[in-house]
Amino acid sequence: MTAGTPSVAEGPSEGDRPRRTAVLRPPADYIHPVTQHTDPAVPPAPAFPARRWLLPSALVGALDPDAGRDGRRPRRTARDWLVDSSCFLVAVLVGLLAADGVTGNPHVPHSLAVLDQVVGALACAAVWLRRSRPVELAAALVVAGFVSDTAGGATLIALFTLAVHRPFRYVAWIGGVDLALVPLYYLWRPDPDVSYPAAVAFIVVLTTAVLGWGMLVRAKRQLVLSLRDRARHAEAEGRLRAEQAQRLAREAIAREMHDVLAHRLTLLSVHAGALEFRPDAPREEVARAAGVIRESAHEALQDLREIIGVLRAGQPDDGGRPQPTLAALDALAAESRDAGTEVVLDVRVVDAAAVPASVGRTAYRIAQEGLTNARKHAPGSEVTVTATGAPGQGLTLTVRNPAPEDEVRPVPGSGQGLIGLTERATLAGGRLAHGPTPGGGFEVRAWLPWSAPAGGGQGEPGREPHA
Repeated sequence: MTAGTPSVAEGPSEGDRPRRTAVLRPPADYIHPVTQHTDPAVPPAPAFPARRWLLPSALVGALDPDAGRDGRRPRRTARDWLVDSSCFLVAVLVGLLAADGVTGNPHVPHSLAVLDQVVGALACAAVWLRRSRPVELAAALVVAGFVSDTAGGATLIALFTLAVHRPFRYVAWIGGVDLALVPLYYLWRPDPDVSYPAAVAFIVVLTTAVLGWGMLVRAKRQLVLSLRDRARHAEAEGRLRAEQAQRLAREAIAREMHDVLAHRLTLLSVHAGALEFRPDAPREEVARAAGVIRESAHEALQDLREIIGVLRAGQPDDGGRPQPTLAALDALAAESRDAGTEVVLDVRVVDAAAVPASVGRTAYRIAQEGLTNARKHAPGSEVTVTATGAPGQGLTLTVRNPAPEDEVRPVPGSGQGLIGLTERATLAGGRLAHGPTPGGGFEVRAWLPWSAPAGGGQGEPGREPHA
């Protein structure tokens, strides 16, 4: 790494990244792809096939999920070869200048000057290992730099690479040792042209600046990669929120399917049972029951077709048939009476036309499920449906039936509809309670919020009136 390249080139090593389980361990300067995070919601990082030669190999490994899968470090790119060649040339140039000074230094014997140049040549050649062995190379070159003046340029490059690729603890130990050896070095080899304090101060300042520059580059790269990682996880969280919203919508559609189809199929069962047990019924009654069966089956198929269409589309159905509201309770009661259930409907709602559509639809579904349960668990019993409320007081709906006259066999899978009703009422901001009555019957009681219009109304908005 040469001066003037503080961009995101080689990235942080695994030294201060969370450990990941792997069979093979990649080299030190290889950037683990952020998409290898344990979160399965994070999609694979996109590859960058275009102009890949402009990127460092470590960055290519971070951006390409297929790179480095065999545990080996990605091959050098053209940019890596250019930077490494520049570092090698700088180390050689500094070594040549230092070799000339060592030759003319009267304090250095000829044999030591030859050894100095040999060690410096080996140090310059070792610069090519800086990407794969930053710690080992820096430690070795600190020792080599103490005995060889021509290895000074290679030592600074190794220290810079160490600061870029490794956490501060490595920099503190190896860099601290190198700084501690500087005064000893100039005691052993005084510079004939520069005073001792000036030479020591210059090398200490230069080494500290190189280490600080390397740590700055590392901090910048870590920041960029962390921002990229956070952006990717934010996108993944956005997709998860969208999927969760879609799942909640589909669950609402599933509840709608249960409420609608259970009601329709119960009517079919009642009329089909009447035809089975009364084959000698008058022709008019048989025709009427068959008509109800045909109409209920047609309605059930149409509801099922619409709901399945919404599930396939993956989005709410805003263009289908109008949803039932509180005003449709009369039709619901009439439909149940046609099926042979005695229904007493008592609606005492102030300004029923002003009931919000969502509240009215929820009340309708609760009444529909209550009538369906009464036909299944208390056939032949009279069902009372009461709706009361006013703006600002909320809407209270009660479905009550007495105990059945004869013993009724338990219906498998009972109770799911009441769970769905409780969830529906909770989502609407209300509450629902159900249970047996003292006389052996059963009651479903729900309260739904109905806010008063702006500028006036009765009662306190959003509060259930006291009985």
